[in-house]
Amino acid sequence: MNLTQKIVDLKACLTWVLACCTLCAGSLAHAARPMITDDARITDSKACQLESWRQRNRDSTEYWLLPACNFTGNLELTLGGASTHDDSGTHTSDIVIQGKTLLRPLEANGWGMALSFGANRHPNMEKSGRDWYANALNSFSLRDDRFIIHTNIGWLHAQESRANRLTWGLGSETQLAAKTWLIAETFGQDRGSAFYQLGLRHWLLVDRVQIDVTYGNRMGGHSDGRWISVGLRLLSPPFLP
Repeated sequence: MNLTQKIVDLKACLTWVLACCTLCAGSLAHAARPMITDDARITDSKACQLESWRQRNRDSTEYWLLPACNFTGNLELTLGGASTHDDSGTHTSDIVIQGKTLLRPLEANGWGMALSFGANRHPNMEKSGRDWYANALNSFSLRDDRFIIHTNIGWLHAQESRANRLTWGLGSETQLAAKTWLIAETFGQDRGSAFYQLGLRHWLLVDRVQIDVTYGNRMGGHSDGRWISVGLRLLSPPFLP
């Protein structure tokens, strides 16, 4: 492939991502975030997706955009971030980079396995640092994919505190109708209280445009940990070289 063709292909990819960002910028009030508990699935080979959501916490609001592409067939790369606005006027941001690969594809009435690894950087905090992480992901399909269970076990290194943490997650997807799913999960670390999240996910255009809404909180009903989020997910057909 010559240099001219590579430039054309790169422009095509960037054009798709920018178009998604433009659409989501006007749709964040109608968006839904993905589950914190990850699944053993990746974006289709040579395709891209954009996950975006607006999350309202007790004292702050987060805006997230996470574009991802699968260039090789078995390596999904994500590069995105968030902008968080505190009610007191403070602004912080996050930059996330992640890789995810399948070890065993998930099939109907079977199980799948994947690995994810990445870093989250906070560039405008007083002590800017990176939180490194890695996760082993498993998914189990039941009832012809109408009920799916996800389990995560992972490691997190917080650079600022130099602490290593064990992370975990348990989630499920239950099909309620042809295009609508109930999602539920609980997740946490080896220290502190766990969290839970419940929500609905709905396809506006199957395998292309999805919206969802969730409610989450810390176990025990602590009001300081609750959030509500809405988001939009866009998936492209294969188009990469």
